[in-house]
Amino acid sequence: MDIAYIPMAPGFVYLAAGLDWATRRVRSWRVSITLDSAFCIAAVEETLAKYGCPAIFNTDQGAQCTSTAFTGRLLDHGIRISMDGKGCWRDTVFVERLWRSRKYEEVYLPAYDSVSAATAGIGRYLALYTTRRPHSSLEDRTPDGAYFTPRPLAAAA
Repeated sequence: MDIAYIPMAPGFVYLAAGLDWATRRVRSWRVSITLDSAFCIAAVEETLAKYGCPAIFNTDQGAQCTSTAFTGRLLDHGIRISMDGKGCWRDTVFVERLWRSRKYEEVYLPAYDSVSAATAGIGRYLALYTTRRPHSSLEDRTPDGAYFTPRPLAAAA
């Protein structure tokens, strides 16, 4: 789970997204006008309901992801928590790449006038990113294609 802020004409909103590392598939996301843990918890709850419990959940060290309410939800489900080191962008390189792509392909092109416009635009982009946009690191498959039809792993040398 990682958080990004999205500029709008009258201010900005926060975006939380949960990503499957192996396939880059966005499993859940939420937008909020405040940086509390509620919207992050809602995204986690959706992920758990739809996809079950992962073995490890990686987050950044923001207050919303280190809160007792957030970490408690993960621990209640027996999920191990991994948090990025301070300034370690490599720990969340896949979601950071999503933020960069979203920024240049969606956010900077239209100027969102409202939270509802930002939510709708982000929803359209994340659907495109997950279902129609090929990724070179996934052998030019989409995240959905990689997630729903995984290929066998290559044998180690």
